Amino acid sequence: MEFKNLDTTDAYARLSTLQPKNLAEVLNKQRIADYQAKAAGGLTYSYAAMPVDGNTLEVLQELADEQQLIAKYRALLNGAIMNPGEKRLVLHHLTRGQVLDAVTADGEDKGDFYRQVLAKVKGFSEKIRSGKLLGSTGKAFKTVVQIGIGGSDLGPRALYLALRGWCKAENIPLLEGRFISNVDPDDASAVLEGLDFETTLFILVSKSGTTLETLTNRDLVLEAIKASGIKGIVAEKHMVAVTSKTSPLASSGALLDAFFIDDYIGGRYSSTSAVGAVVLSLAFGYPVFEQLLQGAHEADLLALEPELTKNAAMADALIGVYLRNVLKLPTTAILPYSQALTRFPAHLQQLDMESNGKHVNRSGEKLAYSSGPIIFGEPGTNGQHSFYQLLHQGTDTIPLQFIGFSSSQYGKDIIVEGSSSQTKLNANLVAQIVAFAQGKQDANPNKQFEGNRYSSLLFADRLGPATLGALLAHYENKVMFQGFVWNLNSFDQEGVQLGKVLATKVLNGCEGDEVLSSYAALL
Repeated sequence: MEFKNLDTTDAYARLSTLQPKNLAEVLNKQRIADYQAKAAGGLTYSYAAMPVDGNTLEVLQELADEQQLIAKYRALLNGAIMNPGEKRLVLHHLTRGQVLDAVTADGEDKGDFYRQVLAKVKGFSEKIRSGKLLGSTGKAFKTVVQIGIGGSDLGPRALYLALRGWCKAENIPLLEGRFISNVDPDDASAVLEGLDFETTLFILVSKSGTTLETLTNRDLVLEAIKASGIKGIVAEKHMVAVTSKTSPLASSGALLDAFFIDDYIGGRYSSTSAVGAVVLSLAFGYPVFEQLLQGAHEADLLALEPELTKNAAMADALIGVYLRNVLKLPTTAILPYSQALTRFPAHLQQLDMESNGKHVNRSGEKLAYSSGPIIFGEPGTNGQHSFYQLLHQGTDTIPLQFIGFSSSQYGKDIIVEGSSSQTKLNANLVAQIVAFAQGKQDANPNKQFEGNRYSSLLFADRLGPATLGALLAHYENKVMFQGFVWNLNSFDQEGVQLGKVLATKVLNGCEGDEVLSSYAALL
């Protein structure tokens, strides 16, 4: 395989000469029918409202081939070192099923290792949910609280919120899920308020076992349990850990149990590892989490397809490269028309911006072109009454990624003025896509919409576990493919470290740094 910068490729030189299509001129019934690709989990990716045509897609296919995207994906799946900065394998795909060859590292079959972890999660969650394993005062657990930060929080929290309604509608018994992430003590205080510690199980998530924010919140929780004055409660019988085999937590006697992850699963890619498995299996039951894994695995298999128009994740990625590097658009909005996905844009912010927010290539050389975009988003229709004004009539074009479903999760709805709430929701979604694309001419400049604002749509019948898993994997694979195109290491996050180092310095009295001490004195 050859790793080279985007601007050295022949295909990029051709791509840079292509002008965007005017959506008001090209968008029609046939284009909408043709410009879509099947994704996994019942999802379909529609790119009819993107500024591309057959010629653009042909050059993007050339770029995919020249940058060897599928070969690099296959190498990643087979255990090549694709995180060169830390000299690590990248194995989050393997947590949801083996796609290609068996992968051996650290003297073990990694696929077998992940399967063993899942088997342990399954057995443990069944004991908790059935009441065979009780709290220290003899009461069944009713609530699970995940303590973690970054990838230990954003992904699992987003998935929990996304599946809660579906499980209720399917009459699946639930354990309530809560999450503590911020080291701000107000976060933990709000989560712990009114909590029954006798029926609560805490999940401490830290790969290293030394994450300062997470351990601080752990100690705050332990102090709250102690201060509760509950007779006979034993705190360690109410806490498990998700950590690495070598961390201090792995052999801690102050825990009910421990579930392992390893260095080959990055935090933002860890939702299908034990990081997501424990909390989601406890909250919803392991069979629900297993369906999520199946949807993600199906997406990983589809991502092997070399033909761009049959590979939704790769098509999404390469159209995004065209928007970012040829049209010079620095921002992308994620707009799910589903309240269940209320925290999904926040997870994608970390996934995309932490992975591809890089200024050097895999070899450490400074890039001469832009890399990952700024990601933001909010569920519709709330966003329509918040920031859509700028999207429609602002001075910048912001590409939009809509997500929508034909049916609601709960299935509870009413008819008002001849249509249901879900019908109204989807009417708004459709209207926004067309309004952004076609605009509106008006003699009054305040009422004129330029249109030609680009969007895609990921859609399915209903948001359930398999569809959610496929949606998660779609974006993970999109980010991966874009990293390959840009010749980045999408699997480290050195930009997170400097702030941590300086925060430790502040906690140590600023060590003579006058700038740090001056700011510290303000708070």
